[in-house]
Amino acid sequence: MSDDSTRTIRWGILATGGIAATFTEALRTLPDAEVVAVGSRTLDGAKAFAERYGIPRAYGSWAELAADDGVDVVYVATPHSAHREASGICLEAGRAVLCEKAFTINAREAEELVELARERGLFLMEAMWTYCNPLVRHMLALIADGVIGEVRDVTAAFGFSGDFPATHRLRDPAQGGGALLDLGVYPVSFAQLLLGEPDDVQAWSHLTPERVDDNTGIVLGWNDGAVATLSCSITADTGAHATVTGTAGRIELPEGFFNPPYLTLHRQGEAPRTVTFSDVVDDGHDRGTMRYEAAEVMRCLRAAETESPLVPLSGSLSIMRTLDTIRARTGVTYPGVD
Repeated sequence: MSDDSTRTIRWGILATGGIAATFTEALRTLPDAEVVAVGSRTLDGAKAFAERYGIPRAYGSWAELAADDGVDVVYVATPHSAHREASGICLEAGRAVLCEKAFTINAREAEELVELARERGLFLMEAMWTYCNPLVRHMLALIADGVIGEVRDVTAAFGFSGDFPATHRLRDPAQGGGALLDLGVYPVSFAQLLLGEPDDVQAWSHLTPERVDDNTGIVLGWNDGAVATLSCSITADTGAHATVTGTAGRIELPEGFFNPPYLTLHRQGEAPRTVTFSDVVDDGHDRGTMRYEAAEVMRCLRAAETESPLVPLSGSLSIMRTLDTIRARTGVTYPGVD
Protein backbone atom coordinates (compact mmCIF):
# COMPACT_ATOMS: atom_id res chain seq x y z
CA MET A 1 0.00 0.00 0.00
CA SER A 2 1.05 3.54 -0.71
CA ASP A 3 1.67 5.90 2.20
CA ASP A 4 0.03 8.74 0.24
CA SER A 5 -1.67 10.85 2.92
CA THR A 6 -4.47 11.86 0.56
CA ARG A 7 -5.32 8.45 -0.88
CA THR A 8 -8.96 7.44 -0.58
CA ILE A 9 -9.43 4.31 1.53
CA ARG A 10 -11.91 1.80 0.15
CA TRP A 11 -14.06 0.08 2.76
CA GLY A 12 -16.00 -3.15 2.76
CA ILE A 13 -18.77 -3.69 5.30
CA LEU A 14 -19.24 -7.21 6.64
CA ALA A 15 -22.78 -7.71 8.06
CA THR A 16 -25.80 -5.48 7.66
CA GLY A 17 -27.22 -4.87 11.15
CA GLY A 18 -27.71 -1.62 13.03
CA ILE A 19 -24.09 -1.00 13.95
CA ALA A 20 -23.00 -1.66 10.35
CA ALA A 21 -25.51 0.97 9.23
CA THR A 22 -24.25 3.50 11.78
CA PHE A 23 -20.63 2.95 10.81
CA THR A 24 -21.47 3.27 7.11
CA GLU A 25 -23.18 6.58 7.85
CA ALA A 26 -20.05 7.69 9.71
CA LEU A 27 -17.83 6.81 6.74
CA ARG A 28 -20.03 8.86 4.45
CA THR A 29 -19.09 11.98 6.45
CA LEU A 30 -15.39 11.44 5.71
CA PRO A 31 -14.27 12.78 2.31
CA ASP A 32 -11.31 10.38 2.11
CA ALA A 33 -13.39 7.25 2.73
CA GLU A 34 -15.37 5.27 0.19
CA VAL A 35 -17.66 2.32 0.90
CA VAL A 36 -17.29 0.10 -2.14
CA ALA A 37 -18.70 -3.28 -1.07
CA VAL A 38 -20.89 -5.04 1.46
CA GLY A 39 -21.11 -8.71 2.34
CA SER A 40 -23.74 -10.67 4.22
CA ARG A 41 -24.77 -14.28 4.73
CA THR A 42 -27.55 -13.67 2.20
CA LEU A 43 -27.32 -11.88 -1.12
CA ASP A 44 -30.75 -10.29 -0.64
CA GLY A 45 -29.62 -8.74 2.65
CA ALA A 46 -26.43 -7.42 1.08
CA LYS A 47 -28.28 -6.00 -1.92
CA ALA A 48 -30.81 -4.22 0.28
CA PHE A 49 -28.02 -2.65 2.34
CA ALA A 50 -26.10 -1.68 -0.80
CA GLU A 51 -29.15 -0.04 -2.32
CA ARG A 52 -29.85 1.86 0.89
CA TYR A 53 -26.36 3.39 0.96
CA GLY A 54 -25.44 3.49 -2.72
CA ILE A 55 -22.73 0.84 -2.39
CA PRO A 56 -21.65 -0.48 -5.79
CA ARG A 57 -20.98 -4.16 -4.96
CA ALA A 58 -22.97 -6.61 -2.82
CA TYR A 59 -21.97 -10.17 -1.93
CA GLY A 60 -23.95 -13.04 -0.47
CA SER A 61 -21.04 -14.42 1.55
CA TRP A 62 -18.23 -13.12 3.72
CA ALA A 63 -15.65 -14.92 1.60
CA GLU A 64 -16.74 -13.13 -1.58
CA LEU A 65 -16.39 -9.76 0.13
CA ALA A 66 -12.96 -10.72 1.46
CA ALA A 67 -11.85 -11.76 -2.05
CA ASP A 68 -12.65 -8.32 -3.52
CA ASP A 69 -9.28 -6.78 -4.44
CA GLY A 70 -10.93 -3.38 -4.65
CA VAL A 71 -11.37 -3.34 -0.87
CA ASP A 72 -8.58 -1.93 1.31
CA VAL A 73 -10.12 -2.71 4.72
CA VAL A 74 -13.14 -4.58 6.02
CA TYR A 75 -15.27 -3.44 8.94
CA VAL A 76 -16.55 -6.55 10.76
CA ALA A 77 -19.95 -5.79 12.34
CA THR A 78 -21.25 -9.24 13.24
CA PRO A 79 -22.15 -10.26 16.81
CA HIS A 80 -18.93 -10.95 18.74
CA SER A 81 -19.49 -14.72 18.58
CA ALA A 82 -18.70 -14.50 14.85
CA HIS A 83 -15.77 -12.07 15.06
CA ARG A 84 -13.11 -14.79 14.95
CA GLU A 85 -14.57 -16.44 11.86
CA ALA A 86 -15.39 -13.27 9.94
CA SER A 87 -12.12 -11.47 10.70
CA GLY A 88 -10.15 -14.63 10.00
CA ILE A 89 -11.73 -15.00 6.57
CA CYS A 90 -10.76 -11.42 5.73
CA LEU A 91 -7.21 -11.72 7.02
CA GLU A 92 -6.70 -15.01 5.18
CA ALA A 93 -7.76 -13.21 1.99
CA GLY A 94 -5.25 -10.42 2.57
CA ARG A 95 -7.64 -7.72 3.81
CA ALA A 96 -6.99 -5.32 6.66
CA VAL A 97 -9.65 -5.52 9.38
CA LEU A 98 -11.41 -3.26 11.83
CA CYS A 99 -13.35 -5.62 14.13
CA GLU A 100 -16.15 -4.58 16.46
CA LYS A 101 -15.94 -5.01 20.22
CA ALA A 102 -15.82 -7.18 22.17
CA PHE A 103 -12.86 -8.15 20.00
CA THR A 104 -13.72 -11.86 20.13
CA ILE A 105 -15.64 -14.18 22.44
CA ASN A 106 -12.54 -15.14 24.46
CA ALA A 107 -8.81 -14.49 24.71
CA ARG A 108 -7.85 -17.62 22.77
CA GLU A 109 -9.75 -16.44 19.70
CA ALA A 110 -8.24 -12.97 20.04
CA GLU A 111 -4.74 -14.43 20.17
CA GLU A 112 -5.45 -16.44 17.02
CA LEU A 113 -6.52 -13.33 15.11
CA VAL A 114 -3.54 -11.29 16.27
CA GLU A 115 -1.15 -14.09 15.34
CA LEU A 116 -2.76 -14.40 11.90
CA ALA A 117 -2.57 -10.65 11.26
CA ARG A 118 1.08 -10.50 12.31
CA GLU A 119 1.98 -13.55 10.19
CA ARG A 120 0.39 -11.90 7.16
CA GLY A 121 1.71 -8.42 7.93
CA LEU A 122 -1.83 -7.04 7.87
CA PHE A 123 -3.51 -4.26 9.79
CA LEU A 124 -5.91 -5.34 12.55
CA MET A 125 -7.69 -3.19 15.12
CA GLU A 126 -10.51 -3.58 17.61
CA ALA A 127 -13.20 -0.94 17.08
CA MET A 128 -12.77 0.55 20.55
CA TRP A 129 -13.97 3.97 19.51
CA THR A 130 -13.57 5.44 23.01
CA TYR A 131 -9.80 5.22 22.70
CA CYS A 132 -9.91 7.41 19.57
CA ASN A 133 -12.21 10.10 20.96
CA PRO A 134 -10.32 13.44 21.12
CA LEU A 135 -11.76 14.32 24.52
CA VAL A 136 -10.69 10.97 25.97
CA ARG A 137 -7.23 11.50 24.50
CA HIS A 138 -7.18 14.94 26.15
CA MET A 139 -8.21 13.36 29.46
CA LEU A 140 -5.22 11.02 29.21
CA ALA A 141 -2.94 13.99 28.53
CA LEU A 142 -4.28 15.80 31.60
CA ILE A 143 -3.65 12.73 33.73
CA ALA A 144 -0.16 12.27 32.28
CA ASP A 145 0.57 15.90 33.17
CA GLY A 146 -0.35 15.17 36.78
CA VAL A 147 -3.40 17.43 36.82
CA ILE A 148 -5.29 15.10 39.19
CA GLY A 149 -2.22 13.45 40.69
CA GLU A 150 -1.78 9.70 40.71
CA VAL A 151 -4.89 7.75 39.68
CA ARG A 152 -6.22 5.80 42.66
CA ASP A 153 -9.82 4.99 41.77
CA VAL A 154 -11.89 4.43 38.62
CA THR A 155 -15.64 3.90 38.63
CA ALA A 156 -17.72 3.16 35.54
CA ALA A 157 -21.13 1.68 34.87
CA PHE A 158 -23.08 0.81 31.74
CA GLY A 159 -26.52 -0.67 32.04
CA PHE A 160 -29.99 -0.59 30.57
CA SER A 161 -33.14 -2.55 31.23
CA GLY A 162 -35.15 -4.49 28.70
CA ASP A 163 -37.60 -7.33 28.41
CA PHE A 164 -35.41 -9.69 26.42
CA PRO A 165 -36.96 -13.07 25.59
CA ALA A 166 -34.95 -16.25 25.99
CA THR A 167 -34.41 -16.35 22.21
CA HIS A 168 -32.78 -12.89 22.13
CA ARG A 169 -29.04 -12.83 21.37
CA LEU A 170 -28.38 -11.11 24.72
CA ARG A 171 -29.60 -14.29 26.44
CA ASP A 172 -28.06 -16.78 24.04
CA PRO A 173 -24.80 -18.38 25.24
CA ALA A 174 -24.02 -19.53 21.69
CA GLN A 175 -23.88 -15.87 20.63
CA GLY A 176 -21.83 -14.72 23.61
CA GLY A 177 -24.91 -13.36 25.34
CA GLY A 178 -25.07 -11.49 28.61
CA ALA A 179 -24.22 -8.03 29.83
CA LEU A 180 -20.45 -8.50 30.04
CA LEU A 181 -19.35 -8.74 26.40
CA ASP A 182 -22.03 -6.36 25.14
CA LEU A 183 -21.79 -3.62 27.79
CA GLY A 184 -19.16 -4.57 30.36
CA VAL A 185 -16.43 -4.35 27.74
CA TYR A 186 -16.77 -0.54 27.92
CA PRO A 187 -16.10 -0.07 31.67
CA VAL A 188 -13.35 -2.72 31.62
CA SER A 189 -11.67 -1.13 28.60
CA PHE A 190 -11.95 2.31 30.18
CA ALA A 191 -10.30 1.15 33.41
CA GLN A 192 -7.49 -0.61 31.54
CA LEU A 193 -6.91 2.42 29.31
CA LEU A 194 -6.05 4.29 32.50
CA LEU A 195 -4.35 1.61 34.59
CA GLY A 196 -3.37 -1.30 32.36
CA GLU A 197 -4.09 -4.96 33.01
CA PRO A 198 -5.16 -5.55 36.63
CA ASP A 199 -3.26 -7.70 39.08
CA ASP A 200 -6.45 -8.98 40.69
CA VAL A 201 -9.97 -9.53 39.35
CA GLN A 202 -13.08 -10.13 41.44
CA ALA A 203 -16.63 -10.32 40.11
CA TRP A 204 -20.18 -11.41 40.87
CA SER A 205 -23.06 -11.96 38.45
CA HIS A 206 -26.70 -12.84 38.51
CA LEU A 207 -27.27 -15.43 35.79
CA THR A 208 -30.29 -15.98 33.58
CA PRO A 209 -31.83 -19.45 33.15
CA GLU A 210 -29.61 -19.73 30.06
CA ARG A 211 -26.56 -19.13 32.28
CA VAL A 212 -25.48 -15.77 30.91
CA ASP A 213 -25.02 -12.71 33.12
CA ASP A 214 -27.73 -10.07 33.29
CA ASN A 215 -26.26 -8.02 36.15
CA THR A 216 -22.54 -7.98 36.96
CA GLY A 217 -20.33 -6.18 39.45
CA ILE A 218 -16.54 -6.11 39.02
CA VAL A 219 -13.67 -4.99 41.24
CA LEU A 220 -10.22 -4.74 39.66
CA GLY A 221 -7.09 -4.21 41.73
CA TRP A 222 -3.52 -3.17 40.99
CA ASN A 223 -0.50 -3.84 43.16
CA ASP A 224 0.27 -0.12 43.41
CA GLY A 225 -3.01 0.37 45.29
CA ALA A 226 -5.32 1.54 42.50
CA VAL A 227 -8.80 0.05 42.26
CA ALA A 228 -11.65 0.08 39.75
CA THR A 229 -15.29 -0.57 40.60
CA LEU A 230 -17.32 -1.40 37.51
CA SER A 231 -20.75 -2.71 36.62
CA CYS A 232 -22.85 -3.73 33.65
CA SER A 233 -26.47 -4.76 33.37
CA ILE A 234 -29.27 -5.62 30.98
CA THR A 235 -31.83 -5.46 33.79
CA ALA A 236 -31.01 -2.11 35.43
CA ASP A 237 -30.88 1.28 33.74
CA THR A 238 -27.71 2.49 35.46
CA GLY A 239 -26.86 4.80 32.61
CA ALA A 240 -23.28 5.05 31.37
CA HIS A 241 -21.05 7.27 33.47
CA ALA A 242 -17.46 7.24 34.73
CA THR A 243 -15.19 9.00 37.23
CA VAL A 244 -11.40 8.96 37.51
CA THR A 245 -10.07 10.04 40.91
CA GLY A 246 -6.46 10.86 41.67
CA THR A 247 -4.51 12.06 44.68
CA ALA A 248 -5.08 15.72 43.69
CA GLY A 249 -8.51 15.74 42.04
CA ARG A 250 -10.91 13.90 39.79
CA ILE A 251 -12.34 13.89 36.28
CA GLU A 252 -16.00 13.12 35.71
CA LEU A 253 -17.34 11.92 32.37
CA PRO A 254 -21.07 12.39 31.79
CA GLU A 255 -23.72 10.02 30.51
CA GLY A 256 -22.27 8.18 27.53
CA PHE A 257 -18.73 8.18 28.97
CA PHE A 258 -17.52 6.06 26.05
CA ASN A 259 -18.41 8.95 23.70
CA PRO A 260 -18.20 12.03 25.95
CA PRO A 261 -19.18 15.49 24.67
CA TYR A 262 -17.38 17.12 27.62
CA LEU A 263 -15.59 16.33 30.88
CA THR A 264 -15.59 18.05 34.25
CA LEU A 265 -12.30 18.61 36.06
CA HIS A 266 -12.31 18.90 39.85
CA ARG A 267 -9.07 19.95 41.53
CA GLN A 268 -8.59 20.43 45.22
CA GLY A 269 -9.16 24.04 46.21
CA GLU A 270 -10.48 25.06 42.77
CA ALA A 271 -13.91 25.48 41.23
CA PRO A 272 -14.99 22.68 38.85
CA ARG A 273 -14.04 23.32 35.23
CA THR A 274 -15.84 21.95 32.18
CA VAL A 275 -13.64 21.00 29.24
CA THR A 276 -15.02 20.69 25.72
CA PHE A 277 -13.44 20.32 22.29
CA SER A 278 -14.87 22.16 19.30
CA ASP A 279 -13.83 19.30 17.01
CA VAL A 280 -15.70 16.64 18.98
CA VAL A 281 -18.73 15.65 16.94
CA ASP A 282 -21.76 15.39 19.21
CA ASP A 283 -24.58 14.71 16.76
CA GLY A 284 -26.56 12.61 19.21
CA HIS A 285 -25.59 9.44 17.40
CA ASP A 286 -22.80 6.89 17.66
CA ARG A 287 -21.52 7.85 14.23
CA GLY A 288 -19.90 10.93 15.82
CA THR A 289 -17.21 8.95 17.61
CA MET A 290 -17.09 6.27 14.91
CA ARG A 291 -15.61 8.92 12.62
CA TYR A 292 -12.52 9.07 14.83
CA GLU A 293 -11.83 5.34 14.82
CA ALA A 294 -12.36 5.22 11.05
CA ALA A 295 -9.97 8.13 10.57
CA GLU A 296 -7.36 6.37 12.73
CA VAL A 297 -7.66 3.20 10.66
CA MET A 298 -7.16 5.18 7.45
CA ARG A 299 -4.18 7.04 8.87
CA CYS A 300 -2.56 3.72 9.78
CA LEU A 301 -3.21 2.21 6.37
CA ARG A 302 -1.71 5.19 4.56
CA ALA A 303 1.36 4.99 6.81
CA ALA A 304 1.64 1.21 6.25
CA GLU A 305 1.21 0.57 9.99
CA THR A 306 -0.13 -2.85 10.95
CA GLU A 307 -1.65 -1.74 14.25
CA SER A 308 -2.79 1.48 15.85
CA PRO A 309 -0.87 3.10 18.70
CA LEU A 310 -4.22 4.36 20.01
CA VAL A 311 -5.82 0.90 20.08
CA PRO A 312 -2.87 -1.50 20.28
CA LEU A 313 -3.44 -5.22 19.88
CA SER A 314 -1.67 -5.87 23.16
CA GLY A 315 -4.39 -3.86 24.88
CA SER A 316 -7.19 -5.77 23.16
CA LEU A 317 -5.61 -9.06 24.21
CA SER A 318 -5.29 -7.79 27.77
CA ILE A 319 -8.96 -6.81 27.89
CA MET A 320 -10.02 -10.22 26.61
CA ARG A 321 -7.95 -11.89 29.34
CA THR A 322 -9.72 -9.79 31.96
CA LEU A 323 -13.15 -10.59 30.49
CA ASP A 324 -12.25 -14.29 30.54
CA THR A 325 -11.27 -14.05 34.20
CA ILE A 326 -14.52 -12.25 35.06
CA ARG A 327 -16.50 -15.03 33.38
CA ALA A 328 -14.50 -17.64 35.25
CA ARG A 329 -15.35 -15.89 38.53
CA THR A 330 -19.06 -15.72 37.69
CA GLY A 331 -19.59 -19.10 36.04
CA VAL A 332 -20.47 -17.88 32.54
CA THR A 333 -19.28 -20.18 29.75
CA TYR A 334 -19.97 -20.26 26.05
CA PRO A 335 -20.58 -23.68 24.48
CA GLY A 336 -18.18 -24.77 21.79
CA VAL A 337 -15.54 -22.11 22.49
CA ASP A 338 -14.67 -22.34 26.21
